[in-house]
Amino acid sequence: MLAAAILAAGESRRMGQPKALLSYQGTTFLEHLLEITRQPRIGIQKIVLGAGAEEIRARLSGRTEEIVVNPEWRRGQLSSIQAAIRSLPRGETEGLVLCPVDHPLVSAGLIQGLVRAFDGCRKLIVVPAHAGRRGHPVIFRASLYEELLAASDDVGAREVVRAHPEEIEEMATDEEGVILNLNDPETMLRALGKL
Repeated sequence: MLAAAILAAGESRRMGQPKALLSYQGTTFLEHLLEITRQPRIGIQKIVLGAGAEEIRARLSGRTEEIVVNPEWRRGQLSSIQAAIRSLPRGETEGLVLCPVDHPLVSAGLIQGLVRAFDGCRKLIVVPAHAGRRGHPVIFRASLYEELLAASDDVGAREVVRAHPEEIEEMATDEEGVILNLNDPETMLRALGKL
């Protein structure tokens, strides 16, 4: 069984409102990522909140068991990854699919492809790549949880990725969304084809 973590703890300062609640195809970034990670191999979904947690939580009625509040969200994304790992039942997951909420333009098919790649290889890390550039979501095998928990804030999960260059499985995709980081209104509008 895999777990999926939607990382939505950031302050969204440049966007001016919580990215998790931004509209996308009739839903929100957060709900879209939850929907596409509802897969047969993914048995646990976690939503990691931090800044604006109460506002986002109010929109997630009935999902309280999935919510993980990261009180150390100011430390950056790694702290949310660590909070997600700590929230998982020990020894029950084979890996963790990390979905940053500011990379919502990905499909259920992409997640299926990443899971198939994970199941079809023995590599520790599975990443999508568009036009030669690596992106998100990323799957980390459970054997890397301790390294992720011990990683330094200034480098984050990249520290773990760089430590295992031979253990990375790249899955080529034509979905540009894997490399689109929607951090401000202009980038979001351009990505959604509204400019």
